[in-house]
Amino acid sequence: MPPKESADLLIEARWVLPIAPVNTVLTDHAVAVTAGRIVALGPTAELNARFEPRERVVRAGHALLPGLVNAHTRAATALLRGLPVHGPRTRWLRETVLPVARRCMSPDFVRDGTTLAIAEMLRAGITSFADMYLFPEEAARAASAARMRAAIGLPVTDGPTAWADGTTEHLAKAEQLWDEYQSDPWVSLYFAPHNAFGEGDATLARVRRVADELDARVAMYLPAEEACADHGRPLPRLQELGLLGPGFTAIHLSGLDEHELEIAATTGIGVVACPQSHLRLGSSLCPVMELDSRHIGVGLGTDSAVSVGALDILAEARMTALLARVTVGKEGGARIAEAGAPCAESVLRMATLGGATALGLGSLTGSIEAGKAADLVCFDLATLASQPNARPADTILFSATRDRVSDVWTSGRPAVSDGHLLAFDEQELLALARQWADRLRIGVAP
Repeated sequence: MPPKESADLLIEARWVLPIAPVNTVLTDHAVAVTAGRIVALGPTAELNARFEPRERVVRAGHALLPGLVNAHTRAATALLRGLPVHGPRTRWLRETVLPVARRCMSPDFVRDGTTLAIAEMLRAGITSFADMYLFPEEAARAASAARMRAAIGLPVTDGPTAWADGTTEHLAKAEQLWDEYQSDPWVSLYFAPHNAFGEGDATLARVRRVADELDARVAMYLPAEEACADHGRPLPRLQELGLLGPGFTAIHLSGLDEHELEIAATTGIGVVACPQSHLRLGSSLCPVMELDSRHIGVGLGTDSAVSVGALDILAEARMTALLARVTVGKEGGARIAEAGAPCAESVLRMATLGGATALGLGSLTGSIEAGKAADLVCFDLATLASQPNARPADTILFSATRDRVSDVWTSGRPAVSDGHLLAFDEQELLALARQWADRLRIGVAP
């Protein structure tokens, strides 16, 4: 008998949902990890015969999945959670959020808020996230220090911000950060012009040229309610400017006519939907199932903690599944569709590999495959609320909550174990959040 191979970690689970191949649920399987990478997935007995692990984790009543991916958020705004929420979105942002955000906007606000959000996301089974906010260097440092995979947006806008004074300085700072993080194993960067309606053609053309030179992704907001007459329909305009392609991600994409759906399909863009935020603010919904039926890749995001409350991708996935029979018109109206809802495995794919692909990380994470990073999450299904669990994907999507996350690994490194957050001191984070709440007078009686 040949000697056993060494492995850093062997995780044995009652079920494994690898996401790729599609709609697969494996029973009594295990995953072997070495140097932060998945080296094997197979029946538990076979992997025990093949490997001698330094550490073995047995989860007899659990389901093992790739880590969830929050494909769009503004992590630092976790410190603004508690502000009143009301639609319409643009008015709420202008009258409620921006006055407070301008008052507190600083590097330490972004650093502390992002750290708080990272801890919350890890505890919820999220192992990768995309951020879009000012002072991106602080978000990048927080993610790298926490050993959490992050795609950090580099803001670009015509006007001045607290970070830079216009297009030229925004791009200069962005390129400096690009050089700094080019080899970082945890942080990737993308260009984030504010939206298609607030930026001029010249700015967007400059972003395209720089992104092409660096082979960088570009992500932008494209909600229907922010359209304006000056620039026409957003997707045709961005296509004319040469921005659309597999390296482009459309966030909050909504209000599409047939021509725009065809543009999205033929250009190969990615899309990120944030259904709970849109519902809470009364915004038009992203037509997720229509996009999926046309093989347009869709990931899920939470948007900001201010608008959605919880940074919880499992809840976003559940809402996506519940909305799947609702068809959305280009004016934001909705009706119940005759077609059946998608299977739970397909929606979980959006919450994992779909999001990873939208961030340009699909070759690294989002599924349990040999060679990929060991970004993994375990759900405890051995609870009364999860019985009987003959269909683990349905149980996870409709019966479980983020509190059922028992274990989280990022590149094979434990971040949550037996339900306990390892990477942070929760009491210190709670104290930090209270300090900012007092400073900003959020939740404090007048």
